Amino acid sequence: MAVTEVSPADRAAINAEVERLTQSTVLHGSEALCRLLRYLAGQAVSHPGVPVKEYQLATEVFGRPADFDPRMDSTVRVQTGRLRSKLAEYYPSAGAEDPIVLEIPKGSYSLVFHYRTPAPPVRLETPVLVATPEPAPLARSPRNVPGASNQLVPVVWILSALTLFFAGLLIALWVSGQRQTQESSKNDALAEPLKTFWAPFLQAPEMPWIIFSNAEFVGKPQVGIRYFDPARDDKSSILDHYTGVGEVLGVAELSRVFARVHRDVRIKRGRLLSLDDVKNNNVIFIGSLAENLVLREIPTTQDFIFRKIPSGARAGDVEIANLHPRAGESVTFQASETLPIQEDYALIGLVPGLNPSHWILVLAGTTTMGTQAAAEFVCRARDVANILDALPYSGKPLGPFEAVIRVRVSGGVPVSSTIVAVHAGH
Repeated sequence: MAVTEVSPADRAAINAEVERLTQSTVLHGSEALCRLLRYLAGQAVSHPGVPVKEYQLATEVFGRPADFDPRMDSTVRVQTGRLRSKLAEYYPSAGAEDPIVLEIPKGSYSLVFHYRTPAPPVRLETPVLVATPEPAPLARSPRNVPGASNQLVPVVWILSALTLFFAGLLIALWVSGQRQTQESSKNDALAEPLKTFWAPFLQAPEMPWIIFSNAEFVGKPQVGIRYFDPARDDKSSILDHYTGVGEVLGVAELSRVFARVHRDVRIKRGRLLSLDDVKNNNVIFIGSLAENLVLREIPTTQDFIFRKIPSGARAGDVEIANLHPRAGESVTFQASETLPIQEDYALIGLVPGLNPSHWILVLAGTTTMGTQAAAEFVCRARDVANILDALPYSGKPLGPFEAVIRVRVSGGVPVSSTIVAVHAGH
């Protein structure tokens, strides 16, 4: 469908279809294809009519370097061909009832869409009663029958009333059906694992708060910035208007999940959050205590904590410490030492809030890439299902837990995440 502008309705339909596809069995477990599909969909709605280039996909989706040579690396062609085949496989089977179809035409790297042609509506015929007046006696003319011209008036009124009745009934049934469809769509907007995981935040009367990290820096971007050190820095020199790329993308991912169930959220930066806010609301923290400073003032996770490496070549770097390691678990989790970072670790922790009727969810990596991965992890049904399977809450409401995930990073983008430790809450 060649367009120069995508309407909000089309944009919403494409995004919804992408979510259906990424959660389908056809694309289940294929992080690369899901990432490619999301990217192509984003290009289709943001830059309609603009062809997507192979080099663009290689560097922006698959983390290839700037000197990428398509003659030596066929990744883009292979993965695009796989996605094209998966789409062709999906729509005749699991996607047979989907209202919109996504395709990648052969010889192209761009995603196109079109709506299925709806079936002709079923016409509900209202029976029409035809009144046939009795024939007048031959000996008398109708003109001579008193009141003959008024005999059909009651019949006309009856037919009109019946027509209006049936029309009103059909309209009422249609409206009722639309409401049921909307309610069903709202309830089914999230897969079951996501409904279970997010239930504490979706069922509460208050809107959840998303708090992104807002660290204290000093210095200037032109010469370098560093974390504020109260021992040697003046508070008047603090720069508090920076946050990580992963935090921003994490907030966007969470917002999409809540938008799918028409749930409003409040987004706030960490330095403006008060303890009263934490006490009176369900709160989701994006970023570790090294960045989200208010986390230093409230109790959160107990088994896995963030701390600075005390000594050695990496002294001062942030790591996740396992205070109660179980068999086969590491005592510490650290991002890869060399740059660019190829591996990170992130914490996903659900704990009771300062008010026991509320909850706190911590999503944080030792770097901004890990933070992004943690937020994306809890927004994917299959990943959330893995956490739920590892917890003893089957068939019950979700309880507190702490989990650590290993994040593989390519080109500054988290490309895959796996669980390495899960502890149920105390």
